Parts: sequence; structure tokens; C-alpha cells
Amino acid sequence: MSQVLHTPPPTQVPADDDLAALAARHGLSVSGARPSLPEYVRQLWARRHFITAFATAKLTAQYSQAKLGQVWQVMTPLLNAAVYYFIFGVLLGTKQHVPDYIPFLVTGVFIWTFTQSSIMAGTRAISGNLGLVRALHFPRAALPISFALQQLQQLLFSMGALIVILLCFGVPVAASWLLAIPALILQSTFNTGVSMIMARMGAKTPDIAQLMPFVLRTWMYVSGVMWSIGKLTKKDHLPHIVFVLLENNPAAVYIDLMRFALIDSFHSKQLPPHVWAVAAGWALLAGIGGFIYFWKAEETYGRG
Repeated sequence: MSQVLHTPPPTQVPADDDLAALAARHGLSVSGARPSLPEYVRQLWARRHFITAFATAKLTAQYSQAKLGQVWQVMTPLLNAAVYYFIFGVLLGTKQHVPDYIPFLVTGVFIWTFTQSSIMAGTRAISGNLGLVRALHFPRAALPISFALQQLQQLLFSMGALIVILLCFGVPVAASWLLAIPALILQSTFNTGVSMIMARMGAKTPDIAQLMPFVLRTWMYVSGVMWSIGKLTKKDHLPHIVFVLLENNPAAVYIDLMRFALIDSFHSKQLPPHVWAVAAGWALLAGIGGFIYFWKAEETYGRG
């Protein structure tokens, strides 16, 4: 009597579509998937206390190993201003053509340092915190926003020294000083947006952090930190398009707005046309555009 062996039927492997439907039916989602833009904003708002605490902790720890500690927050831009004064003000004679040159220069250095530091910190926001990114689940935009907030806190800490310098050089307290508040809000929005753009680029290509100091140094030289763009525009040897680009350079716009707010000898005629509209336009373009650009790569951060 022969015995018939029956082989079991092959196991059915579910298709990918079936697995996706099964996961969705049980409320499962892809790990690290990018949420919708409104949901992403909601998650960021829910972690606002973490963002503030992280920024404050980074600011406190920044100079913890230095003997002078937080004093370096003020000393660093002041020392830079002293070097620029000697080179541009004394050797090149720029101070002879700019009223209140020291307040003019120090204000430019402090405001430029705010933008420069925000962008540099944002460039390393993801690539320099991979351990945190890979260990915890949170909206990654919290990191560049925290670093931009840290730089704003540092600027506000340094503003006390700036006010003292202005008073020592005869700049009177005026109602126009209140204009510094909206100017700083617009600049902070711009800085945060650019920081998020650079954070995404730095996450994909960490070597870009080595290139940024050269880019930022070039940007500083064309932003009127040490010299007056208004004086240059009175000359005829440059094409008109160069004047337009220099006047509407976002760094120069925010620096000039702060000079207009704080220095009585810096008049409105030295500002580019429609300066507040230009400042708001740059802030909205960088802030909203930078946020969306960063959000679109949310699921890629910390991988690879």
C-alpha cells in the first residue's frame, strides 16, 4: 500500500499594501514620518518650554570653562569693534566721514554678531547634536530655533554694554529707542529662518560649516558694519544695481534700523526707501520659507 505525502501549501506573504492597511487599521504609523505642517507647528508649540530651557542652558554653559564667564558675551564683540576701529576708523580714515563713529561702529558690530552667530549655530544644529536627534523623538526644528533664541538672549545681555557706550559718547536717550524692539523682532525672525535653512543643509553636508566663516566674513564686509553705505551711494563710479543690492542687503537693513533707532545723528535719509517694508519682507521670506524648507526634510534628520 503506497503512502501519499502531501506537501503543505506555501505560506501567503502579505503584500506591502496589505501591511500598510493593517498598520493603519491598528493605528500604527511610520517611525519618524513627517507630520503635516499644522501638526508640526502644534508639536513645536507644545515643546516651547523645552526650546526656552535648552537655549538658556546652552547660553549658560557656553563660557562655563572661562574664568571671566559670561563677561565674554560682551567682551567678544567689543574686542572686534576695537580692531575694526583701528583698521577702518584710524588707518583708513572712515571715522572722519561718519558722525558718532564709535556708536555707529559698535552698534553695527553687535547687530551683525547676532546674525552671524545665529547662522553659524544653526549650521551645526543637527549635525552637532546627532546623539540627541537619534535618541529622542521631537520636532527637529526645535534645535535651530533654540540656537537662534540663545543668540537673541546673548544679544539682549550685551545690549546693556551697548547702551552704556552710547551714553558715554554723548548719544542721548530718545523715544526712538523704542523702535529697536520691532527691529529686533524682525531680525530675530530672519535669523531663525536662515538658521533653519542652514541646519538642513548642514545636516546633509556637515562640511558646509567649514565654509560658512568665509561666506559670513564676505557678507559682513558688504553690510556696512564698519562703513556707511549711504556715503558710498553718493558716488557715481558704481552701477545703480550695486547700490540697490547693498541697500537691500538684509544684514545692512537690520543694522541701519538699529542705528536709526539708537543714534540721533543717524537720520532717516540714510535709510533705503521703504526700509520697514524691506525688513518685514526679508523676515517673512526667511522665517516662513526657512521653516517650510526645514520641515520638508524632517524624516531625514539623524539617519544615514
